[in-house]
Amino acid sequence: MRRLFWIAFGAVVGVLVFRRVSEAAAKWTPEGLALQAGGMRERVSDWWQIVKAGAAARERELRDALGIDDESEHSAA
Repeated sequence: MRRLFWIAFGAVVGVLVFRRVSEAAAKWTPEGLALQAGGMRERVSDWWQIVKAGAAARERELRDALGIDDESEHSAA
């Protein structure tokens, strides 16, 4: 009876380990990597929009503080 228990226990542990390793290996396939990076493009795009908006706001602050107009920049060129 003890032997049967340990055989069943080993089989269950073996199946669980096999499934876990298979899932981990699937993440490193080209398809798995593409799925993981799928949302990355949108997050980077959102972040870049925030950075650009902050840079534009800071540029407006600096232009106001220095008394520089956008029109004077274009007429000098």
